[in-house]
Amino acid sequence: MKRTPLYEKHLEYKGKLIDFGGWELPVEYVGIIPEHEAVRNSAGLFDVSHMGEVTVTGEDAEKYIQKMVTNDISNMDVMQIYYSPMCYPNGGVVDDLLIYKYNREKYLLVINAANTEKDVEWLQSNVSGNLKVKNVSSEYAQLALQGPKAQKILQKLTDKNLDDIKFFHFCDEVPIGEMKVFVSRNGYTGEDGFEVLVAPQEAEKLWDRIIEAGKEDGLLPAGLGARDTLRFEVCLPLYGHEINDSITPLEAGLGFFVKLDKDDFIGKEELMNQKSSGLKRKLCGIEMIDRGIPRAGFEVFSEGRKIGYITSGSYSPTLKKNIGLALMDIEFSEEGREVEVLIRNKLLKTKIIKKPFYAKKYKNKR
Repeated sequence: MKRTPLYEKHLEYKGKLIDFGGWELPVEYVGIIPEHEAVRNSAGLFDVSHMGEVTVTGEDAEKYIQKMVTNDISNMDVMQIYYSPMCYPNGGVVDDLLIYKYNREKYLLVINAANTEKDVEWLQSNVSGNLKVKNVSSEYAQLALQGPKAQKILQKLTDKNLDDIKFFHFCDEVPIGEMKVFVSRNGYTGEDGFEVLVAPQEAEKLWDRIIEAGKEDGLLPAGLGARDTLRFEVCLPLYGHEINDSITPLEAGLGFFVKLDKDDFIGKEELMNQKSSGLKRKLCGIEMIDRGIPRAGFEVFSEGRKIGYITSGSYSPTLKKNIGLALMDIEFSEEGREVEVLIRNKLLKTKIIKKPFYAKKYKNKR
């Protein structure tokens, strides 16, 4: 398995290591629930160095990215970040990614770890015009500092006024001691926070400084388990669950990021057809009535008929309930309807509820 530059830190903090898409990463340190609660109430620090990074440079960079993604990047400001799905011609999702704009000829794409090789191949196979697509994943380690006290903690380490970095914007040369790091205001938890890119050889030093700065504020190292329950409560999609090569962004409730009125992009025709003919299935939130946890892959039924399946499900540490996301036939998707989930060969009652389950608490949103 691959290891990040922070592997020794995971051992030092007694992280429980698992195989995550070929990476040896901590699922938890002191426990998923205390780590989850730290992020909701104070702050958590995640190693997300496994994420992939790709640069797109050259005079045709903007035109090329417009072709590759469903969102419209033509109105992006310099140093702004956009989220977007990237689709196959059939409308299925190659990946969902973050697009960082330096200028019209230089972009950074941050992609999902398990998809890095596939994404780079897809991006490079569709290159046209004067531009270069380069996999630069090995040049970065990445830390995510998330939670309501994230700014207070990070501000102790830099003279840069972090209020200047607005939601979904970034600054690429923030001084922390003798280091210059890349800081963006975003995350995958529904809380205010930052993602920090640093040279791999400086990752341990940065980790130690953030941990030390957050000692008085309840900061905990946090693993993949809490990362998943946090993103799930705010219904942020996970590739391979809510989206994949056979689930379109429209079915996954990501229509806001699909701009069908922009010029041609890969998958546009099929997505337009799907929208005009009407969706046949939809991603819904569910809350268990009977006792049981709806896990990914469990089937959903109504009156003996299979109507869908769970894409993600868990006990919610914040809501203290068993909840799930389910991709379901659209005629059964109205809120308040009772359906059933097959758990350990028993059909257990559940009801469809509004998404997201937890309101996002982003700062400086604009």
